[in-house]
Amino acid sequence: MKTEINKILQFLHVAENLKRLTRHSWLSDGRRESVAEHTWRVSIMYLLVEPYLGIKVDSTKILKMIIIHDIIEALVGDVPAFDTFNEEVKQLKIENETRAIEDIRMQLDNEVGDNFYHLWHEFEAKATNEAKVANALDKLEAQVQHNEADINTWLDIEKEMLYMMDKHVNFNEFLIQLKDAIVEEGALKLAML
Repeated sequence: MKTEINKILQFLHVAENLKRLTRHSWLSDGRRESVAEHTWRVSIMYLLVEPYLGIKVDSTKILKMIIIHDIIEALVGDVPAFDTFNEEVKQLKIENETRAIEDIRMQLDNEVGDNFYHLWHEFEAKATNEAKVANALDKLEAQVQHNEADINTWLDIEKEMLYMMDKHVNFNEFLIQLKDAIVEEGALKLAML
């Protein structure tokens, strides 16, 4: 049992990186957002939207997937979505993240590590309803955060990305409506320029 406790503690020390690792996103108070803050709010977002999804999903699995999806960034850092428009950057990101989730699986070397590994891969594949919902909320929360940030922090590409979220939500009518409301908020912010 002591070995398992040591693995837990060692991994918690790795996961602490997510509290310190900042994303490209800015908060409304002018501070950079941490990966942990983003993950927390995606989780809250799921709890808020779950009653309206109108599809059968495993809520526990979705929450686990949301919590796990950025865990690899504790090892490899965050790559902003707009950077992955470059194919070389995108491929390097995929390789680094795949290696990181394999390292996490080996570090934990138990059922929990296997679960992290499988949940992360399921999220990335976006084939199940759970993965689609988790992915959609991940993207939508990022845009909500942009909408809350000072407009001067928006890069030109982020102004375009406001209108690129359809592919993430097209499987669910409620998420389409939520996306539309988020886009409307962002468009109003852009109109103030």
